[in-house]
Amino acid sequence: MLVRINELPDDMLEFEARGEVTGADYRSVLIPAVEELLARQIKIRFLYHLGQEFTGFEAKAIWEDAKVGLQHLAAWERVAVVTDVGWIATAVKGFGFFMPGQVRIFSNDDLKHARRWLSE
Repeated sequence: MLVRINELPDDMLEFEARGEVTGADYRSVLIPAVEELLARQIKIRFLYHLGQEFTGFEAKAIWEDAKVGLQHLAAWERVAVVTDVGWIATAVKGFGFFMPGQVRIFSNDDLKHARRWLSE
């Protein structure tokens, strides 16, 4: 499941993945929040925390993630991914190379640092 976290200012988005993340989570939680923010501003600062409770992605979630990322490619100003899952960090680094904005990976111990970086 995806849970929206309200630790950041209203002009930024933060989500935490808990358990298995599904395509329905993207369609009902993440995508509406992204669309609502883009209705108010043209750039997104985004934090995605895949912490200790995260167990994996449903295939449809990966597809929805790719779609929302590519659909708004120029809008991603800063993206912080907080995870200790190696394959996710590697995938984000590879995909982040093609994004026009800044993408950084943080360990779960550095969640507060990730929030500060987004706010700079």
